[in-house]
Amino acid sequence: MQEFKHLFIDYDACDSNPDILQSVSELIFANNEKEFRDTVKRSCYILINNWYISRDHTSIKELIELFSQVKNNSKTLSPTLGRQRAWLFNFINSPEYDELRLFVTKYEQKEHWSDRYTSYLLVPQYTNLTNPIEQREAARTLSQKLKEQFKFDLAMYTARSQAGLHKDKTHPNPTALGDKVLHFIKKIVAKNGAFNYENFAHIFLEQTREMNFKFFKYCFHKYLLYSIESQDFIKFLNHKLAGKLEVLYEIHHEEQVTDALLLRTCNRTIEYLTTEDHQEPSPLFILLTSQGHHLNLVIVLLKIILICPNARVHLETCIAKLIQYYTNYPEEECEWVINVFEIFKITFAIHADNVQYNLIKMNGQEIDTNTEADLDAYRVFSQLREYANLEEDEERDEG
Repeated sequence: MQEFKHLFIDYDACDSNPDILQSVSELIFANNEKEFRDTVKRSCYILINNWYISRDHTSIKELIELFSQVKNNSKTLSPTLGRQRAWLFNFINSPEYDELRLFVTKYEQKEHWSDRYTSYLLVPQYTNLTNPIEQREAARTLSQKLKEQFKFDLAMYTARSQAGLHKDKTHPNPTALGDKVLHFIKKIVAKNGAFNYENFAHIFLEQTREMNFKFFKYCFHKYLLYSIESQDFIKFLNHKLAGKLEVLYEIHHEEQVTDALLLRTCNRTIEYLTTEDHQEPSPLFILLTSQGHHLNLVIVLLKIILICPNARVHLETCIAKLIQYYTNYPEEECEWVINVFEIFKITFAIHADNVQYNLIKMNGQEIDTNTEADLDAYRVFSQLREYANLEEDEERDEG
């Protein structure tokens, strides 16, 4: 930490870094700002990765805070030092520093609604092949950890927040949906059964294995709409999505569907439903969410991933782009889209491989998913796997 500070922040020699300081000085003398900033960034991620391994999260936070000491307007007679400070100031005001700050949002008081979705905002960092390998590795590690922590927190909240359960050990609600999250979880879990989403995805893949691509797309569209009860939602997808799928990759119409073609098709469909240019929401996303079809949209996205798990990273990248697009809006102006992000997080946590949710029939009656009062009569229980040490790890991280 001190060596990094001497080298990049203070630009001062110390006993252990004369050769390194000379290399940095050569970049400054050559007026190579890009190489200088890339070196600073890569050094940060090398340190972050090492500290993650040793669970030294305090040092990660202190590293990011070091940059707050940079003063661009401080006077100096040295042109070299002035250039170095200006470059650091430019770095601090760049998207690269914003990406770096994502690594400490977990340990800071939440100031912006988008901080709740750091696990997704990190995804574009590790999918961007132009980023240094150290940054990609650090982003992937933290993103996965935050997702696992959310799944754990959601399961613990669900288990401990219901009447008569663990009254002395409450667990904070990790969502922004308030108390209604329990009813929402019950609604999702109630869909499970002999023909739940996972089973139906398996059946779909088996039945379409020998189809040509043209007929596959027709069946794919029908598969996405299966079990959707909203006629308005079905009408929108029939009108807006069917036409896009019909002309998608027409050159392959007579070919049998390969894994690669399935992935490309799922990726394009995800874009139609989220963001087609990876900058702004797609017309279909705006249409569906503005009409309140938040859950149905997320269920369709889930069904895509169930038949093509390799498309998940692309889906999460698109979700990150949507979050970034709405980041400049205050929370009160975009509560509707925040609900989409919350429903997305919860739904995919419920359908994770290492957590199982079940509704317990307290009175022995069958579940009627169409009746609000009926769902309130049931309790939802979660079964955790591979989480034995997560709570201890979290306490250690905070300490």
